[in-house]
Amino acid sequence: MRTLCVYCGSSPGFDPVYGQAARAFGTLLGRRGIKLVYGGGNVGLMGTLADAVLAAGGEVIGIIPQGLVDHEVAHLGLTELHVTRSMHERKAMMADLADGFVAMPGGLGTLEELFEILTWAQLGLHRKPVGLLNVAGYYDALVAFVDHTVEAGFVRPLHRSLFSVHTDGDALVDRFARWEPAPIPKWLDRSET
Repeated sequence: MRTLCVYCGSSPGFDPVYGQAARAFGTLLGRRGIKLVYGGGNVGLMGTLADAVLAAGGEVIGIIPQGLVDHEVAHLGLTELHVTRSMHERKAMMADLADGFVAMPGGLGTLEELFEILTWAQLGLHRKPVGLLNVAGYYDALVAFVDHTVEAGFVRPLHRSLFSVHTDGDALVDRFARWEPAPIPKWLDRSET
């Protein structure tokens, strides 16, 4: 695992535990030599995470659309900062550069990015690990809802297994380091066409 894409809030949240977790996870990534790819912001958990990686001697690649740069939320102290024309281009670049994906606490944007990358995995567009860093039970209700979608017959158990849930950053990174992609489903395998 050389590069992780982390989705997280552009707000800090009300509970200081979220910022503490972002600092701890950023420090862990920096110390382990894992490069961070993220949304390029200097605000909220995003800024806290990036600053912690940098302070621990790590590298950070930020990817941000021009519209957010215009609102002065770009982090200008990163190892690399890529400015894109759109959110779609931003998300595609983040996915291309990452060896895996982690969602920390965040709002609608974080949830949208998480479910998009899970959908891409379901469709076989990537075969990289996805995990939730479930800080202070933040994702408990979401995980319960996804489990409900399986019980209701809208999500296959195989697709529920596309993401793992961890309360500890070290355990999450260790799991990703041991991760092996599932075989490509026959209906997606185009190697013989």
